[in-house]
Amino acid sequence: MDTEDLSTPRSVASPFTRLARTHALGAMSDAMIAVALAGSIFFSIDPDAARWRVGLYLVLTIAPFAVVTPLIGPLVDRIRGGRRGMILFTVLGRATLAYLMARHIDGLLLFPEAFGFLVLQKGYSVAKSAVVPKLVRSDLELVEANSKLALLSAISGMVGAGIGGLATLGASSWAANAALVGFVVTALFAVQLPRIRVADQPVTAGERAELRQAGILLAASAMAILRAAVGFMTFLLAFEFRGGDEGLSLDGPGRAVGAAVGVARGQDILGSPGAPVWHFGVVLVCAGSGVLFGAWFAPRLRRTAGEERIITGVLVAAMLGGVLASWLGSLHGAMVLAVVVAGSSAAAKLAFDSLVQRDAPDANHGRSFSRFEGRFQLSWAVGAFVAVVAPLPVELGYGLVAVGTGFALVWYLAGSRAAGRVDTPIDPERPDGQLGFWNRESGDQPPTTA
Repeated sequence: MDTEDLSTPRSVASPFTRLARTHALGAMSDAMIAVALAGSIFFSIDPDAARWRVGLYLVLTIAPFAVVTPLIGPLVDRIRGGRRGMILFTVLGRATLAYLMARHIDGLLLFPEAFGFLVLQKGYSVAKSAVVPKLVRSDLELVEANSKLALLSAISGMVGAGIGGLATLGASSWAANAALVGFVVTALFAVQLPRIRVADQPVTAGERAELRQAGILLAASAMAILRAAVGFMTFLLAFEFRGGDEGLSLDGPGRAVGAAVGVARGQDILGSPGAPVWHFGVVLVCAGSGVLFGAWFAPRLRRTAGEERIITGVLVAAMLGGVLASWLGSLHGAMVLAVVVAGSSAAAKLAFDSLVQRDAPDANHGRSFSRFEGRFQLSWAVGAFVAVVAPLPVELGYGLVAVGTGFALVWYLAGSRAAGRVDTPIDPERPDGQLGFWNRESGDQPPTTA
């Protein structure tokens, strides 16, 4: 492992703690940008007229992942400090775009700037996924680390939304300026990350074979569909609740705060339907609660169920959530869908990480996780693009989520049965997925059934 010594004195922050601080500050600053966009021209144009613009920029969002992940990824993996440099680049890039967005908050230049910001956000997610395995003491701590980061991100996002909302009371651009300061501070913490070379050698035939096992490919496909459902849900609800001439997107925890601030300032941000502000707030709370619950519940569920059963369970939950949302209708359906889909995606990611560790013990987990994350982010953008270019009634959209996740469930169950049963190892000395984190509190041995 080409990193700093992880056995740091207690008075010195561990490498993972440094990443956690960077991650928390970045999530907080992202939420401030979400608030800044809430009352901007970005969310105050006619939804139908906006679709082609949003679709165009989503294509520009998809393109970098389709090109950069297979070409640039392997090069950055082997450059000393490459992943730290990539994190720094995405943080400083978001700081630059926050500065520009503050100047163009009511201009058309906000569109390319906002979607450039989205690309950098997702680029950071890929880099972070590669770094985490190198900043923990062993693979046994990996899923615990990812769970902590997920919880920290949700909490920090809520704090950042509050700060951005207060800043917006002064002017619509102040939240973006606050985010600029936040990203500068985030960069100062990112500089303290150790220099990391994720992979010293190219992918070996053995590693490639391990990562192409049926169980891993099936789980990756299930994760991709869940991420696509998240992207689809994000823009489906954005156009549904934004209304006629003006309105509000639901793509982030800062929107509810931004809506409340806009009403306090006398702005017509609710659009022609005139939906109450609390509609937006409650759906966002549901989405955030789903992420928190998924990250909290998955490790506890792992004490009684294997990784495959967790993935199967979240697919069932997502399918039933889509069916129930279709039956309940617009607002109540959105609340259910936000909780279930966000929570299912969060829980499935933890189970997927553990499954890769278990079934591919000889693979470079930093490299493999970053590549899988790149594919998952691409799936998110594809799902979002479908919701943008196809103006569907919201209840039909809920039904499509149910159909898509139902198809994924049937395919996953059929594929898992064909692949056969895989037992989770119980030797605690093996860094191949037997995560003490899953069941450390109960002291019981984990189940050996798939």
